[in-house]
Amino acid sequence: MSAPQGPGPAPQYPTPGAPAAPPKKTRKWPWIVGAIAAVLVIAGAAGGGDKDATTPAPAAPTVASGEPGPAAAAPEASETPDAGIGSPVRDGKFEFTVTNVETGLSSLGDNPYLEKQAQGQFVVVTMTVLNTSGEPKGVSPGDQKLFDTQGREFSADTSAGLNLDTDVAFWDEINPGNAVTLKVVYDMPADAVPASMELHDSMFSGGVDVALQ
Repeated sequence: MSAPQGPGPAPQYPTPGAPAAPPKKTRKWPWIVGAIAAVLVIAGAAGGGDKDATTPAPAAPTVASGEPGPAAAAPEASETPDAGIGSPVRDGKFEFTVTNVETGLSSLGDNPYLEKQAQGQFVVVTMTVLNTSGEPKGVSPGDQKLFDTQGREFSADTSAGLNLDTDVAFWDEINPGNAVTLKVVYDMPADAVPASMELHDSMFSGGVDVALQ
């Protein structure tokens, strides 16, 4: 037989008149944190609908009065600006210098067999032509164009040009470094006023403009 067990601990009873233990406080911070998290979730869901909204472009900066604005791009300079009488210009391998313009001629030539009568008036343009290349090159009065103040184009009258004292009456070659005097004749209406010329190294070149006024 097992030994008889002793009596257990005596039950504890509150002492009469002693204050009762205060009840445990309920922790409220988990509820506060949860409420804040819920608010953030709701706010995020509400803001998600604006993702597709167009973002306005930033306004262009304004320049206050009196302050310099951005510098405008400078226009490109022309490779060969228009020149006038006495100014040398180049097209291809030739350098042209118009020296004189004579208008109002009714006829040209002293030889009765070569004399030419103008339909309107003869205009004679005198120029020097310098060959700047390293080889002989041909020049022709027929490649040079004349324009009047109305924008009309006139071609050279080479048959009338045979009556002129010129180094090149029809077509000729100029040796490298040499210059010749070229007189070109145009038959224009009596009231036409020469305005400009388009001078050419050859009939296929781009040409260069010279003002006659």
